[in-house]
Amino acid sequence: MPRMTSFDKSAFPLALAFAAIVAGAPMAAGAQTADPAMPMDHTMPMDHAMPMDHAMPMDHAMPMDHAMPMDHSAHDMAGMDAMHGMKGMLGPYSMMRDASGTAWQADSAPMQAIMGHTGDWSTMIHGMVTLIYDKQGGPRGADKTFSTSMLMGMAQRPLGGGTLTLRGMGSLDPLMGRSGYPLLLATGETADGRTPLIDRQHPHDALMELSATYSHPLTDGLSGFVYAGMPGEPALGPVTFMHRFSGIANPEAPIAHHWLDSTHVTFGVVTAGLTTRRVKLEGSVFTGREPDQKRWNFDKPRFDSWSARVTFNPTDNLSLQVSHGYLKSPEQLTPDDNEHRTTASATWNRALGPGRTWQTTFAWGRNRHSGGDHHAAQDEAPSDAFLLESALQWRRWTAFGRAENVDKDELFLEPDPLAGQRFNVSKLTLGGYHSVPLGPLAFDLGGLVSGYALPHAAEARYGGHPTSFMLFTRLRIVGR
Repeated sequence: MPRMTSFDKSAFPLALAFAAIVAGAPMAAGAQTADPAMPMDHTMPMDHAMPMDHAMPMDHAMPMDHAMPMDHSAHDMAGMDAMHGMKGMLGPYSMMRDASGTAWQADSAPMQAIMGHTGDWSTMIHGMVTLIYDKQGGPRGADKTFSTSMLMGMAQRPLGGGTLTLRGMGSLDPLMGRSGYPLLLATGETADGRTPLIDRQHPHDALMELSATYSHPLTDGLSGFVYAGMPGEPALGPVTFMHRFSGIANPEAPIAHHWLDSTHVTFGVVTAGLTTRRVKLEGSVFTGREPDQKRWNFDKPRFDSWSARVTFNPTDNLSLQVSHGYLKSPEQLTPDDNEHRTTASATWNRALGPGRTWQTTFAWGRNRHSGGDHHAAQDEAPSDAFLLESALQWRRWTAFGRAENVDKDELFLEPDPLAGQRFNVSKLTLGGYHSVPLGPLAFDLGGLVSGYALPHAAEARYGGHPTSFMLFTRLRIVGR
């Protein structure tokens, strides 16, 4: 692949549009200000058994995304008391546990948002926009300056003895172009409907989630829930990388994405489940086909696939999950191929004190194909992916790292003699950033560097041992 340099002209207006949305957000009622470098100190006990008084407006009646830290040390005690009485979106547990889709992570994980209320509704908004200079090394690498973004809004209210939650999430990622951005060893999806993306990461769709969830207590300590999204996220895999603190610090997608959490934007999802204070059992029916290269529209819902997931949070600092799913025809370019995916993960989070948080995630995913070209090869070995990532935030400095090992058989196309061969590849990324508070926003400035371990047969194509790096600035919501 020839080296090329490109620039995403959307990068400049994105930051301005993002700031304008935040400035105009109707969240002033009860909103509070947070230092972007200061996560909530969870060393204080939280009484999650306290019943929620729906007669009183509560600013924090929302499930939160835990991707970025919020400092509650500056909040007054009335605000903290309100937090103590909150319950989760799906049942009788702390709202701090809710993350992407219906996934859980550790209760002690940090969060950020602008929160408020209007009438019976409690509201929340959070998001970020990132400007990135990307230089992927070696003869298959490329350069690009581009932007990624995400804006999410939630609204929640009591209804019929239960809880109704509405959530919407969008992105301007399609502005970077259908071919996405350079990322060595990344595979999956297509830019033109004819050839697969290789050594590039596809952009997210403009509409990433539009969902409704209703939960209702069944007995003391047991609740049932139904979640529907178009698009949404089925009960398969860990918390999506861009919604967990250990992953979102790193602005690039994992090369293990299509073994772990690639279903996080699925056009057509219905999930039902049961929750207790520590355990969640759930199952989904959803569309197996991944989004196509037309990133601004709705894809056709098919509801031809299924998944099941068990999640266990034994303590406030640990979340464990195991899941399995059947994906019918996930790839547009190989429509006769189906996939069985199994995942398991553990996320550990520790609040080390004011302004200090450490989170680590370990995840494993296995894909086994059937049908199509795989029909005659019933004994074909499944492919595995392992991910270990961690982020340590120390006041206004954050350091992060990610190590991955993945079996890849899509790195080379015909007529290359390596086409179809499976290679076990590894990647190590280390980076960090510094945060500067800007009222309800925070400005991050950081960078990362990546190295790779490749089999001998693939080294020549990738130039031996290439090195890649990214420089980035990020504007994110932290609260008022």
